[in-house]
Amino acid sequence: MENIHPIFDRILDRSQKERLLKQRAAVIWMVGLSGSGKSTIAQALEKRLHQDGCLTQLLDGDNLRSGLNSNLGFSEEDRRENLRRSAETAKLFLNCGIITICSFISPTAEVRERAKSIIGEADFLEVHVKCSFDACAKRDVKGLYAKALRGEIKNFTGLDAPFEEPQNPWLQLNSEEESEEACVELLYTKLIQRVKTQQD
Repeated sequence: MENIHPIFDRILDRSQKERLLKQRAAVIWMVGLSGSGKSTIAQALEKRLHQDGCLTQLLDGDNLRSGLNSNLGFSEEDRRENLRRSAETAKLFLNCGIITICSFISPTAEVRERAKSIIGEADFLEVHVKCSFDACAKRDVKGLYAKALRGEIKNFTGLDAPFEEPQNPWLQLNSEEESEEACVELLYTKLIQRVKTQQD
């Protein structure tokens, strides 16, 4: 590390970029089981914000695993590294003044706390998309639950790998009992008050 010389103190700061974009940046960190609706809600939220003139970036777990994190597997160590890199990426967008929507299972309190420490507590908006394992298994939009229940996928979150529900998220959306539209509306309504504060 002795040959690394960061220049953070000599580059344009975030507030200058937020003024240019007329928005306040934030990282919406959406967590929940596979199939809970995280990505679907995130996509709908991004479109809604875009219609309002907000500059956004959506970071999805599968997308990052096909590029930036393509060298990582699903061991506990690799999962932690996957989320560390994802949080560092989100922080880069945050510092550009961009509203960044992240969709990751983020199964444990430990990995979520680490992501929060990288991004910064003030800008880390944890959204728990709550949906039971059984309900997600019935949806099984990717066919993963069927494979996991047959023993073809090991360390599957919620089955033979833990999922620790967030205890005090910024917002909880119950996608098992509420429609996608209702979840998006609830999230949008709470978020827009925060990110639009610099529009006037």
